[in-house]
Amino acid sequence: MISKDMNGSGEKKSFVERAAQLRAVIEKYRTLQHEKDESPISPEALDSLKRELFELEEAHPELKTADSPTQRVSGNVLPQLKKVPHAVPQWSLNDAFTEADLRAFDERVRKALPNGEPQYACELKIDGLHIVLTYEKGELIRAATRGDGKVGEDVTHAIRTIKSVPKKLARPVDLITEGEVFMTRSGLIALNKSREKEGLPLFANPRNAAAGSIRQLDAQIAASRPLAMYLYDVDTLSEEFPKTQSEELAYLKSLGLPTNPHTLHGATIEEILKFWEKWQGKARDKEDYQIDGIVLKLESRSGQELLGYTGKAPRFAIAFKFPAEQVTTVVEDISLNVGRTGVVTPVAHLRPVSVAGSMVARATLHNEDFISNLDIRIGDTVILQKAGDVIPEIVQVLTEFRTAEMKGDDKKWKFPKKSPLCGGDGTIERVPGMAAHRCAVRGSFGEQSRKLMHFASKHALDIDGLGERTVIQLMEANLVGEFDDFFELTRDELLALEGFKEKSADNLIEALRNVSNPSLDRLLVGLSILHVGEETALLLAQNFETITRLSLASEEDIAHIKGIGSVVAKSVTEWFADEQNQKILERLLKHVQPQAVEKPISSGPLKGMTVVVTGTLEGFSREEAEEAVRKAGGSVVGSVSKSTSFVVAGVSAGSKRGKAEELGVEVIAEAEFTRRLGR
Repeated sequence: MISKDMNGSGEKKSFVERAAQLRAVIEKYRTLQHEKDESPISPEALDSLKRELFELEEAHPELKTADSPTQRVSGNVLPQLKKVPHAVPQWSLNDAFTEADLRAFDERVRKALPNGEPQYACELKIDGLHIVLTYEKGELIRAATRGDGKVGEDVTHAIRTIKSVPKKLARPVDLITEGEVFMTRSGLIALNKSREKEGLPLFANPRNAAAGSIRQLDAQIAASRPLAMYLYDVDTLSEEFPKTQSEELAYLKSLGLPTNPHTLHGATIEEILKFWEKWQGKARDKEDYQIDGIVLKLESRSGQELLGYTGKAPRFAIAFKFPAEQVTTVVEDISLNVGRTGVVTPVAHLRPVSVAGSMVARATLHNEDFISNLDIRIGDTVILQKAGDVIPEIVQVLTEFRTAEMKGDDKKWKFPKKSPLCGGDGTIERVPGMAAHRCAVRGSFGEQSRKLMHFASKHALDIDGLGERTVIQLMEANLVGEFDDFFELTRDELLALEGFKEKSADNLIEALRNVSNPSLDRLLVGLSILHVGEETALLLAQNFETITRLSLASEEDIAHIKGIGSVVAKSVTEWFADEQNQKILERLLKHVQPQAVEKPISSGPLKGMTVVVTGTLEGFSREEAEEAVRKAGGSVVGSVSKSTSFVVAGVSAGSKRGKAEELGVEVIAEAEFTRRLGR
């Protein structure tokens, strides 16, 4: 009933298959982007795939291949354009996506430098087309694309039409310099409006528009479009070479070449982080070109030469990308949430991923039609998008990643007929004339919220900070529908909710972390299995020791335990036999590892006795009194029957005392109880 983890050989096989898939899919989309100027997926989604491959290869070096996209510069030369061998190899940049990535880069640089105290030059990363310009005696003689880094395309005819690129420098020097051709954002909007009127396909982004304009045989196409260029590197030079990156930019500017005015020089990592934060905010929107991050380079030219290059990128520079609003991840499961009106909403459980600066592990799937239209399946690699909502949504399925086992029609996700979320027998029905489903029994939201509150209560997992108000708030935000959802909550998701501040969010995440190893009996109480209270849960935990053994136990095995009858045994076996409960439990056990409880003491003054504790005692709390019975060799039950040995009655004992007197069961006071314990 409870699935086993994948064994080592199977896990390795899955890594090998995933790496092969990533290489093939990345190559496909890079070819479309660099050779045909097409982007079926966003650059951010492509970055996400490349990052996954990089991390997979770093974790498993044996998967790294010479032809991997992580090891070589992308791009080939179009046959209709003249090939141009580069005098200086052209590199691409490695990416950083988090502060931790940036600091790791800085640490590598520090270790490689003699003084270990690097300073950096910082520039904006413009999303355009990389171009290499060659000047002889100050005259522009060639412009070429990067291509594969060794051979590019001759696009001199198109580059000459860009007004910001001088055909003659301020001095007659020999120079090879690199830069980025880009189209303005406003220009792209105008161009696409024009193309739409003409019935032509629209450009997906400014980068594609710039590349599509430059890589044409007809120079008039480039001349008619709003293109510009910034230069940022000197490759070769007939004069004395600048000693720092800052001096390089100043030198290029002195020659009359355009450089980006928004730079930072001689900076530390802390200063770079402030620069990055500034430009990922409102400052970015003020510029009329696409900025997708910043580039930092070691300021010292001698330091750059010392660090050198890998097969693909310089070791002295890195691109620090802005948080992506689109990323790729994997759908690990699909579960349901129930709303106040009883509407049942499907939710995707995802491999955790950072999107728009927030770590997420789930996405809304809206309804059955939404899932059907995108054909979302468990195991799919998908593109995730977040645009201000608490929960992001899936916008595209990358079907190239589907294995043969996932392709049949029988693998399509179907809305279940029943769910433990719903009251009654759990029936789910589709709302007539709508795409939504709902619980057939009204009040299911309240019932499920009570289950979740009980799971977090002091009698079960005792999760601090998960009171009634918070549980309902999490359910209404579609963040929590089942027990396991609590453990997938992220700090960013909580901070997006009203009333949550950094401290309260951190406290709840910490509280959830602290209950990841509950005792088995407390977990059983939390599952809300019919007829399984604290005492019954303890008996089950003591006798079966693990939840796996309990899930495999027969009704007869359970009923045989003293203090547990056939009614309880039937309820327990039916709960574990239910397919939906099995799925819930399987997901939950990924987050919590229940611990065995001590077996009952087989000797003591109350050996073999069954005791009921009721009312308020002066010297014991209820829990302390029940524990004292167990330590004395007895067992505690919650209700009085003829087989009860005696009842301990405190103040306000209530109906249990009356039941005992009716059945002729002995009732004792606290003083006698203490004496029988031998105290």
